[in-house]
Amino acid sequence: MAHVIAVAGKGGVGKTTLCGMLIQYLCEQGKGPVLAVDADANSNLNEVLGVEVEATLGDIREEIARAEMAKDNPIPPGMSKADYAEFKFGGALAEEDDFDLLVMGRTQGKGCYCYVNGLLQAQLARLYPNYPFMVVDNEAGMEHISRGILPGMDTAILVSDCSRRGVQAAARIAELIHECDMKPKTIGLIVNRAPGGVLNEGTKEEIEKQGLHLLGVVPHDDMVYEYDCDGKPTVTLPADSPVRAALKEIVKNLNL
Repeated sequence: MAHVIAVAGKGGVGKTTLCGMLIQYLCEQGKGPVLAVDADANSNLNEVLGVEVEATLGDIREEIARAEMAKDNPIPPGMSKADYAEFKFGGALAEEDDFDLLVMGRTQGKGCYCYVNGLLQAQLARLYPNYPFMVVDNEAGMEHISRGILPGMDTAILVSDCSRRGVQAAARIAELIHECDMKPKTIGLIVNRAPGGVLNEGTKEEIEKQGLHLLGVVPHDDMVYEYDCDGKPTVTLPADSPVRAALKEIVKNLNL
């Protein structure tokens, strides 16, 4: 049964970048295969990891919906809609050497994401027993936690920038985790993009006020921004990158 690591935080704090580098670290330590899950409707974990994704769960949901309306139904004769959906969902898993990636994506039609959320929940329940680790990049906010989409949670990594609002958002997610009775063994905060890798006093005060356990601090690094602008996978940062070094120490201390 997989050790489930959920990465969450408000939008724009760099959680997807850290999530990708966490997956990379686990693979480098021989802890794979890892099931990487991009549970954000605005998905880009694949870009951080340098993986091409042919289909998302949202894409497949739309394809099945269109199939029901089409005159030339692509579902083969004798195959039920459920069997066809299961077949197509199997193709949504991007398989790499040390990890596999499942991307939620989004629906193109009207309405909410409830249907795709349900698909994600079912796929996770089916897949996660086959991996030692599952790392989930959650959407900005708390929906996947509050809806109970994750099959469980062993480690919750909350990501914030140096702002008080970011820390407050992380604290709200921590509170929701407790309210949902998910009972992870560890809930901790990573402060990302800290100038010089050092927290200012205001940020420290807010972390203490919110009662959050600080796992560590990741410094700001212009190279991360440059890689993003150039379309380079963040996981290809050089081994001596201060971001990689800081995250490595944080994860080592988690004793995963």
